[in-house]
Amino acid sequence: MADTQIPPVLDEDVVAPQPGGATTAEVEGLSDKPKSFGRLAWERFLGHRMALVGAAGLLLLIALFWIGPYFSEFSFDERNVRDRKLGPSTEHWFGTDEIGRDLFVRTAQGGRYSLQIGALAALIATGAGTLLGALAGYFGKTVDALVSQLINLTLIVPAIIVLSVFANKWGADALGLALVLAALLWTRIARVVRGVILQIKEQEYIMAARAAGATHKRILARHLLPNVVGAIAVEITLLIGSVIVLESTLSFLGLGVKPPNASLGTLVAQAKGDIDSDPIRVLTPGIFIVLIVLCVNFLGDGLRDALDPRAKVDDGGAGKAAKKAAKAARKDAKKMKSSGTVVVGA
Repeated sequence: MADTQIPPVLDEDVVAPQPGGATTAEVEGLSDKPKSFGRLAWERFLGHRMALVGAAGLLLLIALFWIGPYFSEFSFDERNVRDRKLGPSTEHWFGTDEIGRDLFVRTAQGGRYSLQIGALAALIATGAGTLLGALAGYFGKTVDALVSQLINLTLIVPAIIVLSVFANKWGADALGLALVLAALLWTRIARVVRGVILQIKEQEYIMAARAAGATHKRILARHLLPNVVGAIAVEITLLIGSVIVLESTLSFLGLGVKPPNASLGTLVAQAKGDIDSDPIRVLTPGIFIVLIVLCVNFLGDGLRDALDPRAKVDDGGAGKAAKKAAKAARKDAKKMKSSGTVVVGA
């Protein structure tokens, strides 16, 4: 019986072929380090086309509203009765109003004011809603009942009546109007935060923190609130769109921004009498309102998909390649068994 020659053991530095045609280096290279949640969220966001469109559109609108007036020779409230109700031209890009004011500069000012009110009201509503929702979800019982009743009371009161009363009195400036709008919109954030806190407050690491003597403040700030950051980021973007629509409605009704300030809703209200003779005056600020709302909604949808931990994760192809290599290895092992070849470790 002939002696069987045993092949020499390969050095570690030698790249040995593996079943399926893959080399040792290639197989080892498949085991990449796990990606962090932030990196995965960023990759998911970059893969969301509509979110990128929304972000780019919002940046362009912000640049137009803040930088655009510097390219015009006219000021916000500069009047020239000889140039009343002019159409778009190289001198007046969006035309002029009934007292000769440049509509491009006024539209940029109105867009800037609307965005400021939207962002300010969204931040105030987010702060109040996060605090009350977290307290209700964490402590439960009496606190939860009181906050829930306050939410229900806020929801059943007709919003237009509340806005008409309080905005007419305190809505002359951006801060007052933002406070009035936030007083109606905080419930949305509160319900989201409360729901998340209720789901996670009984998990083992929270119970371990309690057993270790952690205070309620530390548990809320260190363990619970970080878990709602993603949901809050999404809701802020959606709230901005809601605030801008509400503010435009109030200004259109004469209950919002007061002169000499102007918002996009104010510009629509001032031009409504000329909708038949000069529809561009009404359409221009109206189109910008629609664009802002669409952009923030697209951005919010992208953030929701990116920050959702249940979303399908793309591992850059490493997982698929590993499965493919393993399948090929099993296939080659079966072939070797069927041909009578002894496979060590099969």
